[in-house]
Amino acid sequence: MPMTKKNVLVVDDSALMRRMISDSINETDDLAVVGTAINGEDALVKFRELNPDVVTLDIQMPGMDGLTALQQMLAIRPVPVIMVSSLTQRSAEVTLNCLDRGAMDYVAKPDNAAQAQTVLRDELVRKIRASMGADVARVMQIRKRRRPARPTSNTGKLPGTTASPKFSAKEDVTGLCIAIGISTGGPPALTRIFEALAPPMPPIVVVQHMPGQFTGPFANRLNSISDLTIKEAQSGDILLPNHVFIAPGGMHLYLEQRGRIIKLDVRDGEPVTGHKPSVDVMMECAARIFGERCLGAIMTGMGRDGVDGCRYIKERGGYVLGQDQASSDVYGMNKIAFTSGHVHEQFSLDDAPAVLVSSLAKLHCLTA
Repeated sequence: MPMTKKNVLVVDDSALMRRMISDSINETDDLAVVGTAINGEDALVKFRELNPDVVTLDIQMPGMDGLTALQQMLAIRPVPVIMVSSLTQRSAEVTLNCLDRGAMDYVAKPDNAAQAQTVLRDELVRKIRASMGADVARVMQIRKRRRPARPTSNTGKLPGTTASPKFSAKEDVTGLCIAIGISTGGPPALTRIFEALAPPMPPIVVVQHMPGQFTGPFANRLNSISDLTIKEAQSGDILLPNHVFIAPGGMHLYLEQRGRIIKLDVRDGEPVTGHKPSVDVMMECAARIFGERCLGAIMTGMGRDGVDGCRYIKERGGYVLGQDQASSDVYGMNKIAFTSGHVHEQFSLDDAPAVLVSSLAKLHCLTA
């Protein structure tokens, strides 16, 4: 029996980009472009007419933009939508808003023809396939509940609120470290965690698979809703309590011990486990330096990056948490880490702040 292909609607105001995306999809055995649209208004018409299984949606278009089109399409019928974003800070901000409102994932438009193979034929097609099994209606409800308010104070931080509980360590956090690896579905998930954590906390290092132009705005966005200090990591940064460091997109994040301090080193290099930054690279460094004082967390995302990193942490005596299937947008890398025996305990995203804090006490038991 011939395979039934999944139908994709391609929305982009650029004729060249529509053709490149369409060609990449039509070259597959399991996907087919059912139609194309040139702007948001056209996309809504084609969406109703063609009933696609998934949509690729441009961010910046004349008339109705991608964010508005996304919200109107999902109100008609919740289907997986992959945002296609240019590499600008404005596009990064809009893309993050789209993820808050139910977009499943995103890719950055290739800068040149040489990147088209990797971005469109590999990354975009992979993300379309990964999104197919998602319960988009459930994801929309989860993200709506977790959508943060925007900052209103002149400091860039949200004013204090008692609307949601805050979680902070009750033990001495000296010498401890938290290492988090996350991919698809990561921005809303990390928002949920960092809006609830408060000092005192040990230093936290995060690898979120994301293009280079996106990680700075993303770190700033997290910083605006958190009681912790959150920034994009730079070479020379010193690990400090109550600070969170986000690995820059397109660069690996290393931790190096220099005397009594731990410094960060951001380096270029070949992808590891298919990614740059790689969770495995960061976690291996954290495991080597902190050993049984390291708390690892592997979360939602496709692929297997971070699986070896969790193994490194566990073998060095640290404690490893894994996000569970029910609360993951994509139960991929966290599933492999769990089924491979590299995770001590699974957690729901809603419980993540409390579980992270309570697990710090287990590190104290390990080091006692």
